[in-house]
Amino acid sequence: MSPVRCPLLIVALACALGAPLAGSAEPAPKRVVVIPIQGEIAEPTAYILRRGLKEAVEEHADAVVLDLKTPGGAIGVTLEMMEAMERFPGRTIAYVDNEAMSAGAFLSAVTGEIWFAPDGVIGAAAPVLSTGGDLDATMKQKLVSYLKARIRAISEGKGHRGEVVSAMIDADEELKIDGKTLKQKGELLSLTAKEAMQTYGKPARPLLGSGVAKNLDGLLAQCFGVRGYVTTRLQVTWSERLAEYINTVSSVLLGLGMLAVFVGFKSPGLGGFIIVGVGLLSLVFIGGHAAGFSGHEPILVFTLGVVLLLLELLFFHSAGFLGVVGLFLMLAALFWSMADLWPNEPIQVAWSADAFVRPFVKLAEGFLIGGVAAAGLFRFLPQGWVWDRLIVHATSGGQAQASSAEPAAGPLLDALVGRRGVAATALRPLGQIEIEGRRFEAKAAFGGIDAGAAIVVCGRSDFSLVVEEARP
Repeated sequence: MSPVRCPLLIVALACALGAPLAGSAEPAPKRVVVIPIQGEIAEPTAYILRRGLKEAVEEHADAVVLDLKTPGGAIGVTLEMMEAMERFPGRTIAYVDNEAMSAGAFLSAVTGEIWFAPDGVIGAAAPVLSTGGDLDATMKQKLVSYLKARIRAISEGKGHRGEVVSAMIDADEELKIDGKTLKQKGELLSLTAKEAMQTYGKPARPLLGSGVAKNLDGLLAQCFGVRGYVTTRLQVTWSERLAEYINTVSSVLLGLGMLAVFVGFKSPGLGGFIIVGVGLLSLVFIGGHAAGFSGHEPILVFTLGVVLLLLELLFFHSAGFLGVVGLFLMLAALFWSMADLWPNEPIQVAWSADAFVRPFVKLAEGFLIGGVAAAGLFRFLPQGWVWDRLIVHATSGGQAQASSAEPAAGPLLDALVGRRGVAATALRPLGQIEIEGRRFEAKAAFGGIDAGAAIVVCGRSDFSLVVEEARP
């Protein structure tokens, strides 16, 4: 056999046996993200959808599959989810297993393909109140008109989808295709898997469905090949359920958190208020992050802010500088964590998409609530027993220092004016002094005083003694 014909024979034999040729490569498996839409659609459902879509964009996934088993849910949340779906540039598939009613039908309509389990049902998508009651007639007419227009725009080039979904939304619309009436006026359209796969028109096209699969794995195998895909399957986590409740009261938490930090800085003896404030602001941050609005970067900024606050509180007493910087970083991270930013999205696109409206509103509400709470605190509490106890400052010997609002302690503190002592910590300008073995909260009258320096008490304020460095 000639040396030329032998390699040709080997190649032919390899092809016949299905062996891959040297140097050839099998196509890379498709990356598919599966997002469950299970049960009633509410905020946690929107959070997991947003998280899944952003991960899919960031990881350059080829397709997103919605695993639908829902009776419907809140229309406002559903509209947010529909808008989020339109941000994903790849292939989108809805798998109706085994129902996609009402809001579930809307979500199905914005995907590129709608697949069904054999017992799948879709339809009855008329908007109603969250309680299940009917909307006001005028509001319902406006909302139905808007939804139908959205569906028509989304369904362009997708066969009969626009007509079918419109018939699911509007009871007053009749659906007739090829001379056959599929829905009478006065009722909402619902379809089984078999009905959705019926073909109509010329050329013949399925009414709504793209295919039927026994289960989700069967769907993936039909769409991408048995070994042609790798999947990431998401689940709603406890943090996303918690985020629903946190985000409901996030403005209140923001306001109270900022007020607590302010009181803690205003009165150095009330450092516990700073801890409480940081805790409340941390809850707001957790809520925004768990909701899928931002990535992991704000965590670093927020953590740095907390560290600077703690350094100010526990060690440096840097005239409040580190604390102010730390609080600014925390608020910046909070703003960032509540902004609905998408991977690889230019900042000008984010501004045009109103991604920053939510954090602006939340921060404004937080400042307003904090201001009202502060006004109430300083207006009413000084006359009551609560204020008297707030201004008690702990000392190292277990004894108390209080302002003039504590009548019993007032003469004791007045007697300290003119006394000499030593700076137990650096005063920048706040810190602690020691007089005859007892520590007191103090404030430097001018500039700062180093730890260990001799001091003299020259007065007192509502919250601390006022001292200056003693002259030799």
